[in-house]
Amino acid sequence: TKAVFPVAGLGTRFLPATKAIPKEMLPVIDKPLIEYAVEEAVLAGIKEIIFITSHTKRAIEDHFDQNFELEEKLLNSGKDDYLEKINRTIFQDVKFTYVRQKNQRGLGDAILHAEHLIQDEAFAVLLADDLILNDPSCTSQLISAFEKNHCSVIGVNEVPQEQTSKYGVISGNKVDHEKATFLLNDIVEKPQNNPPSNLAVVGRYVLTKSVFGYLQNLAPSVGNEVQLTDAIKLMIQDETVVGYLYEGQKFDCGSRHGYVNAIKYLADNLLDD
Repeated sequence: TKAVFPVAGLGTRFLPATKAIPKEMLPVIDKPLIEYAVEEAVLAGIKEIIFITSHTKRAIEDHFDQNFELEEKLLNSGKDDYLEKINRTIFQDVKFTYVRQKNQRGLGDAILHAEHLIQDEAFAVLLADDLILNDPSCTSQLISAFEKNHCSVIGVNEVPQEQTSKYGVISGNKVDHEKATFLLNDIVEKPQNNPPSNLAVVGRYVLTKSVFGYLQNLAPSVGNEVQLTDAIKLMIQDETVVGYLYEGQKFDCGSRHGYVNAIKYLADNLLDD
């Protein structure tokens, strides 16, 4: 019922736009990127959204808070239909929690900041940079896989062999009764040669609480950051972890190319005339 959203990154690939605006607040048509991911989580049954944030990301907190002045102006202007857009019904009963990550030390460190809020339960992790469109959503698919396998589930997709150096890449055996499920035996962060497969990790996870034990004493590695991939690599030695080949259309909105393609796709397929 809880999902962690690491959003403390600086978004340098989108400068100068992200000098004053969080990259997660960049609009994809008429909604900021972060809202697509939060919507995905909430529709999958998540009841608490935990943002791992920084002092430069106040706009995200403001976006999911009420703006009474704007609401009153819309009401007085007879624009009642816009109220649902800025104060969405599906978010009304959702708890939003914000935790500051003072130093950006990597995805693993960001997730570790949520440990005191997770308690003894599994939780989802969503990276808003990856916009994934499908019904059921990628998060819903991973939660279903977790309920079937009772272990941590890593979202994966197939990528061209020459692009594997950009991602965490898994090695695993397909589970007989689950055509999209792979029993992991290894995971490598951004392999520069001889990748174990072409199955790359995407920004969706369902993790058990045990991941925190592996993250706590983890030394920085690739990029001098604490890598979640390294914690998962250790987990695999002690417990079952599966990769799930989800169904859906993915856009890497952390890159300008992927961001533009997402806007084009939504404009071509989902907008009314």
